Amino acid sequence: MVGTPSLDFRMRIVVRFADPLAIEGPLPGRRILHVASGEFEGPDLRGEVLPGGGDWVLGRGDGSAELDIRFALRTCLNEILYLRSTGLFVAPAAVLARLRGGEDVSPDDYYFRTSVLFEAAGARLSHLNQALHVGAGQRTPSGMITNLFAIS
Repeated sequence: MVGTPSLDFRMRIVVRFADPLAIEGPLPGRRILHVASGEFEGPDLRGEVLPGGGDWVLGRGDGSAELDIRFALRTCLNEILYLRSTGLFVAPAAVLARLRGGEDVSPDDYYFRTSVLFEAAGARLSHLNQALHVGAGQRTPSGMITNLFAIS
């Protein structure tokens, strides 16, 4: 019989984005949110989110959005981690309007979940490479906050 997975908290990531870049192409609703800065902290590591990554968002016809998040983290010990994530963001039109207006909206008012894989070098962080992680996200006026959990 397959065991029931459990969640182990790994880190909280805070990201601030530059102004969104809207792409007017064949897929309506495409936006790119570039990382301007950020930080992360967990039980056994902390550091900064490096500029240059981002979230390639695709708005879907049903009002939800597909998330394609990729960025690099640097620990306080100067170790580099690569994070790649896919996710789903769902919010009613009224909540989206409040978020786009810069309001700080409770994460209970929308759905923001991700699945995350890491690439890390070195033995100290190899456990991150060997687990699927899930994230529960929150939009902020300047970016996002995500709590990441390893699925064991």
